Formats: sequence, C-alpha cells, structure tokens
Amino acid sequence: EAIDAAAGITKWKRNREEVTSWASPLIVEDGARAQVVVAGTDRVRAYDLETGDVLWKCGGLSANVVATPVAADGILIAASSYDTRAMLAISMHGASGDITGSKHQLWSTTQRTPYVPSMLLVEDQVYCLRHYQNILSRRHIRTGVESAGPFRLSGIQNIYASPVAAKGRIYVTDLDGRTLVFTHDDQPE
Repeated sequence: EAIDAAAGITKWKRNREEVTSWASPLIVEDGARAQVVVAGTDRVRAYDLETGDVLWKCGGLSANVVATPVAADGILIAASSYDTRAMLAISMHGASGDITGSKHQLWSTTQRTPYVPSMLLVEDQVYCLRHYQNILSRRHIRTGVESAGPFRLSGIQNIYASPVAAKGRIYVTDLDGRTLVFTHDDQPE
C-alpha cells in the first residue's frame, strides 16, 4: 500500500497471496523510475512506486521470507532460508515481467543463506549470516563469488540482529548484547 503523506490518502494498494513474510519493502531508483521491491512468499517483486503496477518478479525464494533485500548499482540481492535456502542476484536494469531464470538473474546460491538477519551491503560486497548459525560469509554482488569466509564468529551466538557497518568496520550483535567488531578488508580482522 502506498500512501500520499501530504494528503493522507491511499495512492494504491495491491493484494498479494502471501502465506507469511517479514521482509521490509525497499525503495530502489532505477533510472527515472522508483520501484518498491518486496521479497515475499516464493518470490521477489518490484512495483512501480507511482502506480503500484508489478514491474517484474523473480521466483526461487522460500514461502517465509524474513531478510530484507539490499540493492546497489542496479543489482538487487534477495535471500531466504526457512524452508528454501536461496540467494538471488538480480539486474534490475530493463527488467520486466517474470525474469525467473532469465539474463536478469545474475547468480544464485543455496549455500550460507540468511534467515532472520538481513544482509549487509558494503561497497560491492554483501555480508550474510547463515541460517541460525554464527557463520558469516561475504560475496561479490556481481559474481556471487565468496570474497571472504565463511567465518565462524566466536564469542557470540543466537544472532537475530542484522549486521551494520560504520567507518570500515562491521558490527554483529547477538541476543545477549555481545558485539563482535571486525574490519571490512580483504582479510577481515
């Protein structure tokens, strides 16, 4: 649902057949067109921000998506891990209709995908915490190649919070409030 904040009225609303999904919507600019990207049951969809029309959709996700997608430079990364482990990289430039398995799907993997914590995008790298485990990996957004990791994060456990980045460092916090800090380098320390 899109609401005109100034007028306080609903601009558009779209019903979706979703079992359950927890991911937050993401607004992405692709050229002159703003898109609302929503990862939900079995797929990720992009809606035109002005009209609510579905611009494109890509299948391959779980029935229950929690991690919010990330995007940079026209590439969107969406992932799930509850009943289907999947991570998809999508080129949004010129995407239209059902792009599942098309040239717009740059890469995909079923290894080390996130469940609750969302991914973290830093420059051209995406950090991901593996499903309910304290294992962190980092992939290049264009190729999907793991550029670092996987690493077992010692000293923390039960990670539900999404990792964050500031001043060249990555911060991962567990349910007990313990935080692990490491560098965003070729060889993180």
